[in-house]
Amino acid sequence: MKKIVIFGATGMTGLCAVEAAVKKGLEVRAFVRDPSKLPEELKEKVEIFKGDVLEPDSVANAVEGTDGVVVALGTRSNLDPTSDMSEGMKHIVDAMRAKNVKPVSVCISAFLFYEPEKLPPRFVDITNDHKRMHQELSESGLNWVAVWPPHISDEPSREIIVEVNPEKSPGRAISKYDLGTFLVDSISEPKYYKSIIGICNVPK
Repeated sequence: MKKIVIFGATGMTGLCAVEAAVKKGLEVRAFVRDPSKLPEELKEKVEIFKGDVLEPDSVANAVEGTDGVVVALGTRSNLDPTSDMSEGMKHIVDAMRAKNVKPVSVCISAFLFYEPEKLPPRFVDITNDHKRMHQELSESGLNWVAVWPPHISDEPSREIIVEVNPEKSPGRAISKYDLGTFLVDSISEPKYYKSIIGICNVPK
């Protein structure tokens, strides 16, 4: 694994994934809608690729020449009904197949562990799109890692718990730094391929 592309590179988790990948010595292509949102100290360390995940050509060009993909798409705090994340996921999967890139890690949501009737009502619409994202991924034939994090916190990095294909989330929260690092590390770990990952920090 030498070069990766990170989709959603300026979000809370995406930025942490960019930092982790740079620290690991990987060549990083940061896929962003607005390059100005990338911190100055990262701009000279990555290849900035301006694009939109809803434009298939732009996604295909971003995947070209990479060895792996990290997806950290989000809606920030907007919980309105959307299909942007699953549409974007479909374009990423299509591009990866076309360019013969196999490993991909994707940040989705621990709400997928819930029975639909137990979901907090305000999260129903966004979780439905996360479900569609996961479906695109699980039917892709790629070496996918579906990370279903609980609450993503600003806490400093500390020890984590990782469970493969668990029945429920192993904990209540994960530091954005640890989540970003795991998304980058897991694409080089075949033991995680074609699996759902439950992740959290060890409780204090």
